[in-house]
Amino acid sequence: MTTIRLHNTATRAKETFTPLNPDYVRMYVCGPTVWDRAHLGNARPVVVFDVLFRLLRHVYGPDHVTYVRNITDVDDKINAEALRRRQAGAPGTLEALIHQRTEETIAWYHADMDALGALRPTFEPRATDYIRPMVAMIEDLIARGHAYAAEGHVLFDVRSYAAYGRLSGRSVDDMIAGARVEVAPFKRDPMDFVLWKPSSGEEPGWDSPWGRGRPGWHIECSAMSHELLGGSFDIHGGGIDLQFPHHENEIAQSRCAHPEEGFAKVWMHNEMLQVEGKKMSKSLGNFFTVRDLLDRGVPGEVIRFVLLGTHYSKPMDWTAEKARQAETVLRKIAEFLGEDPLTKDSIDTQYAKAPQEVVDALANDLNTSSALTLLATYLKNRQELQLVGTLSLLGFNLSSLTTALAPFSFHAGDNGFASGYRLTTHGTEGSVYGSMLIELGNRLSELRAQALKTKDFSSVDALKSALVSAGVEVRMEKQGVSLVPGVGFDPAKLEALQ
Repeated sequence: MTTIRLHNTATRAKETFTPLNPDYVRMYVCGPTVWDRAHLGNARPVVVFDVLFRLLRHVYGPDHVTYVRNITDVDDKINAEALRRRQAGAPGTLEALIHQRTEETIAWYHADMDALGALRPTFEPRATDYIRPMVAMIEDLIARGHAYAAEGHVLFDVRSYAAYGRLSGRSVDDMIAGARVEVAPFKRDPMDFVLWKPSSGEEPGWDSPWGRGRPGWHIECSAMSHELLGGSFDIHGGGIDLQFPHHENEIAQSRCAHPEEGFAKVWMHNEMLQVEGKKMSKSLGNFFTVRDLLDRGVPGEVIRFVLLGTHYSKPMDWTAEKARQAETVLRKIAEFLGEDPLTKDSIDTQYAKAPQEVVDALANDLNTSSALTLLATYLKNRQELQLVGTLSLLGFNLSSLTTALAPFSFHAGDNGFASGYRLTTHGTEGSVYGSMLIELGNRLSELRAQALKTKDFSSVDALKSALVSAGVEVRMEKQGVSLVPGVGFDPAKLEALQ
């Protein structure tokens, strides 16, 4: 069996991964708070842990891996967005508007992550479905002396857990000095965090021993992971921004509520994402969601490729140039696979397993950049089965890849007539712009035939330059002219050439 090595944040070392149960792997990853669209930074952990999920399934078998990624559907940001909608004139109670917002945001999230090729987790629990286990865990923490009730709130006593801060490598006093913490008169210590808080008016709330209220953010993951994976499980993942306070608080709660259990054995954190070398922010004008990119015509496969190009433990810089390079590579792959009858309709994927060298690269702490380098080698050497197997393990769907990135091409001989023309499914784009390519290809072929006689290629060069500026790759071969829409294909510029 392949040996997997992963960097464990808790031990600050790369370790050989050995599941608690030799035949079964359990993984928990912190999911979205569903109040708005997922931005590009939110997508990075989804793609990172999707690759890990695929690797674990490959090594241990699809039925021997459980992956849980939660949905936080009770949160002050959700409440605020619903209130904003009501103030803007949206009909319905605040509760109804909250439900409406969470449902549409979950649908957005699924659609966007599906577009990036991410598999759905084994379980996707919603916080609102696990209120009872949260209340039970809070009651247990109070009974064990690790939490206290005050003014309708319940708070965790961080001083009661001696190992608090071990994951992030800071003492409680250091955290107080450097952190922004909520100041409240009912706290015993500034670092104590909320397990339960009161709900008033129309705010979402549930009955509890401390009055009507709702859970704090941190207790949600502790309760849901325990319900679905047990008190000890193999891997807990998320962005580095969650290391403190969220993951630190999860550890404290879970180990104090279940001292006989170990909670998560391996902790994995992906680093943050930048855009063109700067922190992504609305004030800098470089903030965008996954949907923004998709709507701009950036295929989900390109987004995934760029995200996999940097090791998850390193800060990642999204740039337009990286996206262009990724699209160039993927278009070459799609064209190669699309032109081969084997891959068009009937490739038998049981023979297209990822080569062991690719599996080994991923098993080495998810070295996705090495896997992409191997992918490029298979393309260069036209090793179809190795290429397809690698694409599959990395999460690229063969059908959607060829559909999105090899939509249509045109070939015209020097007689000025179409001698070859191919369309594949790409919405209506192929049929709408295919006729333009036929006309422009015929025109370029005719100009070329004349230029071969007159030795004046100025008209050929002018039309070729215009086609290239429209994102069309022009291939001038002895047999004739081929036109292939490529990176940056702009149909509007194509229309202007008619």
